[in-house]
Amino acid sequence: MISSMQIDKTMFAQNWKKFLFWGIALVLLGMFAISAAMFTTLLSVVLIGVIILIAGAIIIIDAVTFWRVKMSGFVLHLFMGILYVAVGIALVKDPLQGSISLTFLLGVLYLALGAFRTAYVLLHRAPRWDLSLFNALISLILGMLILASWPASSLYIIGLFVGIDLVFSGWVYIMGALAGRALVK
Repeated sequence: MISSMQIDKTMFAQNWKKFLFWGIALVLLGMFAISAAMFTTLLSVVLIGVIILIAGAIIIIDAVTFWRVKMSGFVLHLFMGILYVAVGIALVKDPLQGSISLTFLLGVLYLALGAFRTAYVLLHRAPRWDLSLFNALISLILGMLILASWPASSLYIIGLFVGIDLVFSGWVYIMGALAGRALVK
């Protein structure tokens, strides 16, 4: 019987080709993000802005069509939608300024990801868990580097570090796939 804290190694053996495919895809995507770091940063900020803008429009439409029936929540709901729209417009209109704010948040995110990945790796000893631990430490280091160089490097850091993280995550998938393939033999 397999403990709930262990990864089923037969899953890796049965799906090693899928893991290999996803690993290669992540490595290639990461290499593109690194090679076009400034573009990746600005595109990310604009895309996030558009998503927030659309979410705000949906919330405003919801407030006007549904919440007006229940007047007690209307003003608060409408205010939330307007706040979403304002932030979305700000990110789309000035992605450079948006990248400064998002770079800070990305630094905090990578610190948290590194901590959670470390805990996950230590609890679930998947094949090649040493590489997963290395990936977790890379996330921690990326978070520290982002925050240490902020705001000076905000124009390229998002794209660069997202790319680095994708490359290392892809390698973890590839190494897991190779370990799974070895289990088949």
